[in-house]
Amino acid sequence: MSAETVTIQKLGALGDGIANSPDGPIYVPFALPGETVAIARVKSHGTIMSIATASPDRQEPSCRHFGPDGVNGTCGGCTLQHLTDAPYRAFKRQLVIDALKSKGLTPDVGELVAARPGERRRVVFAARRTEKDMLIGFNQAESHHIVAIEECPISSAAVIARLPAIKAIGAALATSAEAFRISVLETLSGLDLAVDGVKKLSDQQRRKAIETILTLRGIARVSLNGEILVEPVKPIVEFGGVNVSPPPGGFTQATKQAEDAMAELVVAHVGKAKRIADLFAGAGTFSLRLARIGRVHAAESDDKAIAALDHAARNAQGLKPVTAEKRDLFRRPLMTAELKVYDAVVFDPPRAGAEFQCKELARSSVKKVVAVSCNPLTLARDLAILVEGGYRITSVTPIDQFLWTSHVEVVATLEK
Repeated sequence: MSAETVTIQKLGALGDGIANSPDGPIYVPFALPGETVAIARVKSHGTIMSIATASPDRQEPSCRHFGPDGVNGTCGGCTLQHLTDAPYRAFKRQLVIDALKSKGLTPDVGELVAARPGERRRVVFAARRTEKDMLIGFNQAESHHIVAIEECPISSAAVIARLPAIKAIGAALATSAEAFRISVLETLSGLDLAVDGVKKLSDQQRRKAIETILTLRGIARVSLNGEILVEPVKPIVEFGGVNVSPPPGGFTQATKQAEDAMAELVVAHVGKAKRIADLFAGAGTFSLRLARIGRVHAAESDDKAIAALDHAARNAQGLKPVTAEKRDLFRRPLMTAELKVYDAVVFDPPRAGAEFQCKELARSSVKKVVAVSCNPLTLARDLAILVEGGYRITSVTPIDQFLWTSHVEVVATLEK
């Protein structure tokens, strides 16, 4: 380890400050462009020891768990609380611009749809039982150390208000001192907890855990390693006026505000299409909204998610017909011949993107496409495939739902 003073040139894609040195870039977490900082350096990683010249864009962090000085954070949930709003939003928008530019694409990129504190309805906590207590919190950056939290400004009030209940459930399910995960989703009927990484419970432990959970208010469901342990009431989320009971630990957008912003863009671009394909459909985030416009075919590899979508569609009023297909679109994308019946296609894949599906789409005659992505780099690759196939990008909108991190969602619309 060596000590040295460096000047930060820019922010990297993960939000670290980057300083240039004769032997390559040095990555300095919690440093901002223009700052002169003294660092302890190990290879290409620097830890701030002191700030000689602070950026005017530096601010006090919103949460005590981020770090007492906003210089070296403890909780690993956020990475950019020390950056003021305007440059923070510009940074996220620029991530999208740079990703597209790397594939030769230069469309106009809209302003970031901003996230605000208190919006996160889905949070994944790290948990571990110790000799003295039950730890619930987030892993410190690049560490297995769990920072126990008492507040979380990104999370919804309903989640934070029930931290004691979440802690009690974790304690009831922990069978050892090994760390595990508790995914918490705020639903209309209460919190839905999916606990993963806990070894199998004995019958006695199971009964005792269920008894504990049933004494707690505001808990809709608790599942353990994908299996429902107890479900006092069905957890319900609402997609465009349609109630859905998602599968245990199933994917939902992290904030309702970001979901609504995405859905508004999707529905507006699809317009009056009569036949719509929704690919990587999940439990129906877009499908059930689109079914108010036209006939929808939803494809998704998760059998429990597609079953939830199908059940919701069958029991909702005012929808056009919805067909639901369990299909692995990575291995078996909708082929060009299958796509010819659709006026519009929407796809929202995992971080790996939809490369093979886009190659089929590029050869199709589908008039309108909406690409929704949580990874600007794979989105850029996929959009380049579509553009090469004759599509024109009509809009690109970055959307923030992971506040004070480097993650950014994007909705891109295309026409042929």
